[in-house]
Amino acid sequence: MEKYLHILKEYWGYNEFRSLQEDIIQSVAAKKDTLALMPTGGGKSITFQVPAMQMEGICLVITPLIALMKDQVENLKARRIKAAAIFSGMTQEEIIVTLDNCLYGGYKFLYVSPERLSTELFLSRLKLMNVSLIAVDESHCISQWGYDFRPSYLRIAEIREHLPTVPLLALTATATPEVVKDIQLKLHFPKENVFQKSFERKNVAYVVREVEDKNHLLLTILKKVAGASIVYVRNRKKTKEIADFLNENNIPAAHYHAGLTNQQKDLRQNNWKKNQTRVIVATNAFGMGIDKPDVRSVIHLDLPDSLEAYFQEAGRAGRDEKKAYAILIYNKSDSTKIKKRLSDNFPDKKNIRTVYEKLAHYFQVAVGSGEGVVYPFNLIDFCKIFKLSILPTYNSLKILELAGYLELTDELDNPSRILFTIKRDELYFFQTNNAQLDQLIQLLLRSYTGLFTEYAHINEDVLAQRLKQTRETIYQQLLSLNRLGIVHYIPAKKTPFIIYTCNRIDTDKIQLNKVIYDERKERYEKRAEQLLSYATQGSVCRSQFLLRYFGQTNIPPCQQCDICLKKNEQEVKQEEFNAITTSIKEQLSIKPMTLSELVMRIKKKEDKLLAVIRFMTDNNLIMCNLENKFELKT
Repeated sequence: MEKYLHILKEYWGYNEFRSLQEDIIQSVAAKKDTLALMPTGGGKSITFQVPAMQMEGICLVITPLIALMKDQVENLKARRIKAAAIFSGMTQEEIIVTLDNCLYGGYKFLYVSPERLSTELFLSRLKLMNVSLIAVDESHCISQWGYDFRPSYLRIAEIREHLPTVPLLALTATATPEVVKDIQLKLHFPKENVFQKSFERKNVAYVVREVEDKNHLLLTILKKVAGASIVYVRNRKKTKEIADFLNENNIPAAHYHAGLTNQQKDLRQNNWKKNQTRVIVATNAFGMGIDKPDVRSVIHLDLPDSLEAYFQEAGRAGRDEKKAYAILIYNKSDSTKIKKRLSDNFPDKKNIRTVYEKLAHYFQVAVGSGEGVVYPFNLIDFCKIFKLSILPTYNSLKILELAGYLELTDELDNPSRILFTIKRDELYFFQTNNAQLDQLIQLLLRSYTGLFTEYAHINEDVLAQRLKQTRETIYQQLLSLNRLGIVHYIPAKKTPFIIYTCNRIDTDKIQLNKVIYDERKERYEKRAEQLLSYATQGSVCRSQFLLRYFGQTNIPPCQQCDICLKKNEQEVKQEEFNAITTSIKEQLSIKPMTLSELVMRIKKKEDKLLAVIRFMTDNNLIMCNLENKFELKT
């Protein structure tokens, strides 16, 4: 392991691997297909990044999370490691440049979304690449039994046919036993090879509280449990409402959701990581790739969709192995909301077909055309035009995506990008003949590297500030350079995209089969029932309940969740009750005594003593005689 430890130290600054990382790396280095189950924050990325650095060639990383993909690429670049990414929203030119750089530019990592795997452009370049390792993140997505099944993941097995000798590392933070088996089957493992770190978190206390006033309890918890906290809610509007409520009550908080700009998200995330903001109130868009070890509490004000999602989000508490709390605040109305969520997540099949038809009208896509075309998409505008409800419409589009008719990307905050499309000597000639643009060109060349080989993210505001011009002037100059063929300039755009993955067909021919719709709906209902059971049950240790769900048995009670503490309290009461009973028997075995005599001799609170005497009298253990003295009943 010396060479891997050297890489770990040189690029990541750590002296040793965490538990299980070393075993996974050795399995990968031996070119064995490997499945690694590690809880959130367990250091999954190290298990493929370190061995890939030692291997000759490029590591292909498949992940559905575009934000996480971008973060990991930037983190690798910051460590002087060449990495690139291909995802929805990139232009054809950007994709070609990125793939060519991976072929000839000495890159060590290429991150791709699973949807890109089947494109002709990608496959033609893949055959020429020297791929050393395939890493599949969020690998539970390949299983139809998984909570986040994505048909695009099934294409991974197809690309393995082009790379028959390349080992594969599948990674996930949460998987039930049936999903673990299915992952290996779908990814064509020659034999089972699983490394699983126990999901038990001995330092995290799982707590459920049922109350009507959730905000009041939230405030009470945050006043009692010091330190950084994440508060999860279901919608964007609520993130701001709760953050404002906390700030009004002198708890520094910020809200976070996917609709914020990159600058806003980065600022809030960094302030929270530096403990300048104590609480981040967020949707489930927050947390992936966030490595903050000292989170003392993760609080769910709303129920997530499944125990898998809950466990992953709760797992962001206490990564420093110090005491932390995962708290679910629940009330009876949540049960109704879960049922409403089911109808929103699985609209009627007729409504799904209607959304498909109206989408074609929206983009003016004729039957028999559209395959591969990318459209910027405004969901709110679409729903407004056709008088549709937003949530069922969004989920109709996601079901159409699962059925293979289209792809709906996440909302992406894509910064402006630029690439010089002429050679340096040609550019020099252009500069000498276009003095009005020369200043901007010189600033671009000074400010950004690699502009002739790959797209660089630029900031028009920064360029305008340095040249003491308006942003609009810089924008128009960049458009001029683009029109003249000097650069390829892609202005910033914050939008999701719709991509037709096949030509538009007649609406009545849309197939929503049993696997895509009926079975998924049934599994969603079962997961919702399990989640409600976790929230409402009062007899099984919370940690045991969660671990059994993920297939771990023979785990002792945690002794720190609300259920364990309640049981311990009851046991203490029983012990005290038994002790008082014994004392009464001992005293009355000497002689009959009045109540006041018993109170004097047995040093316990009078109310507790009276309760035990009442119990013993009712159960014919003692009796009160004619002299008003208690005596043992024979």
